[in-house]
Amino acid sequence: MNLGAKQGGKPARTSLMPNRSRFRLLRYFTIAGLASFLIVGIALYLLEERELAFFKQVQMGQSRFFREAQAELAVETEQTARKNLVTAQETANVNLTQLFANALWESDFAPLVNRVQSISLDRCRAMAEKAAPGPIADARQECFAELGLKIRSLPGFTALDRRAIAAMRNSNVFKIKVFDLRGFTVYSSDHRNIGEDKVGNAGWRSAATGKPASELTHRNQFSTFEGIVEHRDLLSSYIPMRRHGGQEVVGVFEIYADVTPMLEQIKTSSAQLAGLVAGNQGKVEQASKRNIEIVAANASNVLNIVGALLVLLFLTLLYIVKRGQDIIDEQTLVREQAAARERLWHREKMAAMSTLAANVSHETGNALTVIAALAEELADPQLTGKDPADVAREIREQSRRVFQMTRQINAFAAASDQPEFANVNPLIEAVCYFFSFDRRFRSPIEFHPGENLPWCDLIPDYLKEVLMNLLPTRHGHIVVDTTPCSKGVRIRIRSEAAADASPQDDDPLSADRLEIAIRRVGDMGGSLALGGSKGELIEIDLPACMREDSPH
Repeated sequence: MNLGAKQGGKPARTSLMPNRSRFRLLRYFTIAGLASFLIVGIALYLLEERELAFFKQVQMGQSRFFREAQAELAVETEQTARKNLVTAQETANVNLTQLFANALWESDFAPLVNRVQSISLDRCRAMAEKAAPGPIADARQECFAELGLKIRSLPGFTALDRRAIAAMRNSNVFKIKVFDLRGFTVYSSDHRNIGEDKVGNAGWRSAATGKPASELTHRNQFSTFEGIVEHRDLLSSYIPMRRHGGQEVVGVFEIYADVTPMLEQIKTSSAQLAGLVAGNQGKVEQASKRNIEIVAANASNVLNIVGALLVLLFLTLLYIVKRGQDIIDEQTLVREQAAARERLWHREKMAAMSTLAANVSHETGNALTVIAALAEELADPQLTGKDPADVAREIREQSRRVFQMTRQINAFAAASDQPEFANVNPLIEAVCYFFSFDRRFRSPIEFHPGENLPWCDLIPDYLKEVLMNLLPTRHGHIVVDTTPCSKGVRIRIRSEAAADASPQDDDPLSADRLEIAIRRVGDMGGSLALGGSKGELIEIDLPACMREDSPH
């Protein structure tokens, strides 16, 4: 292992103490502030986008609801118009039937109905009950057709037919039928329908019970008494014929009325309504689009305003933090300047003490040289009455003590403000020896050096300064010991004051002294702690040197 060069029995310094960097408040605030404000801005932007999307959905939903409501309204309007048309035309058919019956029922139709009652329907209906699809069903129709021919051959039928057709001429009635209470067709303006059996028809059944029934149908072709018509809308009504002056139903009329013009008018009105609905829908969609644009513009304005406020707030906080950083830098500079002054003062003090120690050593050395020479002369037994050997031994012993004292003074006064590898025991011993001559200490400081301590990477002058600041504040019996610890080396200073002892006023443990001691220990990478109920215990932990070139 490389132990490096050695000077005076100590390893040479090969590394520097780590420098503590300043807290960059402005830098950290700028980074954290920009990140925070950026996150807030993104969150606000996303919220505004979601609000705008929600508003668009609401507008689209309202537009869709209005479109569906308008379409439903148009359909309901057309259906209502058709229902009203059916109701109105059915009423007109009832009135027309009543007029028709007033003119022809008693004179023409009632006698015809009475004569038809003599015609039996049993044979034809019996065929109908047993009939199945095929020839038998055709035979049934032929049977009823033969009955129709019989009715047309009855006396007076031709005259009745002429009067009925004359009554319908120049009206919207295209066909008229008359049924007896058996559901048998006794008359039709279309002679092919005479003799049909309508007993199973729902409309005839309703009219036979006294309730009119109508149905609106579209016919591509329809046979009228005037010929064939095409693509017409017809309203067929089954209308009960009551006996004059009573409620008894004596027959049923079926009238086919042409409602094509009215339906065309309804369709035209529906088309106009559909166009109006489409126009309104377009206006609603345009209004929705304008509303979305207005809301989007407002959202953009809000984001711009909030963004500007956030920027202004950030700049304001940045200015405040910058001012705080300037104040911190000024205070740090003041402390560094004060620490520099303390170090300069310490170096000057230690230099003065070194000079003093050197002078003392020089003067004492000269005296010791003379004493040693005299001791040599006293070795002659003729010059003194004492045993020369005893005198010489005493002189040499005193010389050794003087030399030991000078070495202690030199060890204490040696100035070194640079980090180096050192054993803490000699440094602590020198400080304790120096304070043994201080009048403030009634009893000598007791030092118990630990064995096998690791060497520490420290600044000797800092350690001396810490001890010189702390030891004068202890009272009574003072014990200093060193022991290994998990961090490196632990220095413990214990004071056992007497019960009647009172703190000295000349050197109290002030906040300044404690702050200087803590700062010096911290500069060396260690820690300082106070213990005991009255702070009678001080523990200083210094880190051990972990470098490969450090001594073991």
